[in-house]
Amino acid sequence: RQAVADSADTSAIQTAEPGRPRGISAQVRWSIARGVAAFFGGFSCLNALGDVFEPGFDASGWWIDLHGLPHWLGWCVVVLTAPALLAFAWRPRLGPLRRKLTIGWTMLLMAFCGANGLAFVAAIDSGRIHTPRPVPVSALIFLALFSVMYSALRNDFRVSRFGNLRTLAVVALVALACPVAQMVLFGKTDYRRPADAVVVFGARVYPNGKPSLALADRVRTASRLVTSGEAEWLVVSGGPGDRGTHETLAMRRLAIRMGVPPERILVDRQGLTTHDTVQNSVPMLRRIGAKRVLAVSHFYHLPRIKLAYQRAGMNVYTVPATETRRLRKLPWFMAREVAALWIYYLTPLT
Repeated sequence: RQAVADSADTSAIQTAEPGRPRGISAQVRWSIARGVAAFFGGFSCLNALGDVFEPGFDASGWWIDLHGLPHWLGWCVVVLTAPALLAFAWRPRLGPLRRKLTIGWTMLLMAFCGANGLAFVAAIDSGRIHTPRPVPVSALIFLALFSVMYSALRNDFRVSRFGNLRTLAVVALVALACPVAQMVLFGKTDYRRPADAVVVFGARVYPNGKPSLALADRVRTASRLVTSGEAEWLVVSGGPGDRGTHETLAMRRLAIRMGVPPERILVDRQGLTTHDTVQNSVPMLRRIGAKRVLAVSHFYHLPRIKLAYQRAGMNVYTVPATETRRLRKLPWFMAREVAALWIYYLTPLT
């Protein structure tokens, strides 16, 4: 009997012993936590270093909103986040001091995410923004950071056979998931408000001069913002159409049919790309004294537009085009936009 009791006591002690994860679930949990920490730590490092060499490069707003802080303090938070999370991902065995620092810093980041989430909900309740999905991106980031904090609290890391491989897979998954989350959560949110001007981004025009459904939806949405009195000026931007009508000509015609006064329409015929439209429209907007600007395109396109204007030194409020019907190639457009968003983000460093 004593032997059985001793055996049971030993088993209980081994089960409760720190440093021994409980099976596959703990190994997966650590892979998720390390992958999340590696991605956001690396992303913070890129933003901090990139902003030194290319002022305005910082895109930390993709995952954590620090605009309420003085710029220097927000930059310090980004700088300190990089080593805190990268160290956790690289050396997950935590001593007492590093464990406390990791938990404390992660909780601070979670607090920023929580504050942003509460502000998002308050904006919905007050009618300042409208969204079909009342879930802020910061809520997902909060959950991701919670995985880091929880693993640091447990502090039960153990080397596993495929641990590093699983961690790299999580990094890749988060790198894909972040742009998609921006598209379906931020992109779908309507931030319209009284403005001086609205910029609408071009899309395909058929050889007969008829705008594609995507282009028509964008122009109709932007035109209604002007005819309803929410904006004074309409800027149409695009490039050559399919062997015939220029995109901006078709856009201007449709806007006039929608009731926009011709004298209130500005045309950018060199908007071949998102970057071109932003670079060309900023001087036009400044010439007319536009201080508050709306940008209209399809939801999947809006995160890149927001980033492009931010880097051009202008803040815009995004409005997703009201879709007549779901685009047939939407999965392809979104997949292409994931790549485009990362390429656009990294281009200033090349």
